[in-house]
Amino acid sequence: MTDLQRWKVTEPYLHLHCGLGEAPYYEESSQTLRFVDIVKEKLHTVNIKQGPSSHKIIDLDDAISTTAHIEGTEDELIVGAKKGYAYYERSSGKLEYIKKVWDENDGPGKEGRMRCNDGAVDRAGRYWVGTMNDPKVQAPTDEGVLFRLDPDLTLHRMIEKATIPNGMGWSADDKKMFFVDSPTGSIFVFNYDLDSGIISDRRVFFHYSDDDGGVPDGFAMDVEGNLWTAICGGGKVLKVSAEGKVVGVIEMPTRMISCPGFAGEDLFITSAEEEEPEKYPNSVEYGGSLFRVNVGITGMPLHRFWRS
Repeated sequence: MTDLQRWKVTEPYLHLHCGLGEAPYYEESSQTLRFVDIVKEKLHTVNIKQGPSSHKIIDLDDAISTTAHIEGTEDELIVGAKKGYAYYERSSGKLEYIKKVWDENDGPGKEGRMRCNDGAVDRAGRYWVGTMNDPKVQAPTDEGVLFRLDPDLTLHRMIEKATIPNGMGWSADDKKMFFVDSPTGSIFVFNYDLDSGIISDRRVFFHYSDDDGGVPDGFAMDVEGNLWTAICGGGKVLKVSAEGKVVGVIEMPTRMISCPGFAGEDLFITSAEEEEPEKYPNSVEYGGSLFRVNVGITGMPLHRFWRS
């Protein structure tokens, strides 16, 4: 453990009070970082060259949880929202559902008690989004599903019986896919076929168990194949090697760390409000803030959705 790389973050880059900050996404062309507050239905943006004074908050009409770019347009994004996949037009703020993920075969009330959570686009332009019980409605159960939306807008159920599907990403050679179901404490790995989008041979890549508590949440991958995974409830981000070993740790000043995202060699890290303020009063002040730390390595490129 003495050989671990260590960083310590003591204050936020943006001192906010997001209910649930998530999905940091760096847009290199505009040098802008965006992230969402799922609970309060906000989209946050900040130009990292101009600094915190450029921070803006945009009201949303839905609980957007994940965003991605679309090939061929800079104004429209594709997002995971309350009921499924939608296009979000940045210039107007218009949200248009293109693929709702639940139907009558899922039984009564499922659309109302579910929402999207984390998501990512693979190299073939498919958008993978996990769904979970909406905590505003009920506590999470295992009725979550990991969906895959193809460029022709066909929808595929890839993993059933997930509880809180979170981080997902692919190895540089596109032969492996990584996926988090937070309550299990594990990051799973699958064999991945890029041509078909099929995953197989699920196994545990990394299991988190620590006296500090918490569970793996969102993650970002760097160009050397390391996974930087937020430990929600544990107040840290772990750097996990391609071999599944912890090789670094970022200590954070609040417990509810949700998701990291790369912008150059900086890691921007979202968080949520403290769930147990009386038990963890020192975690309250910075809960829901955005943090920044230089980690000396760049992230894997993010892919765009290929709309047919």
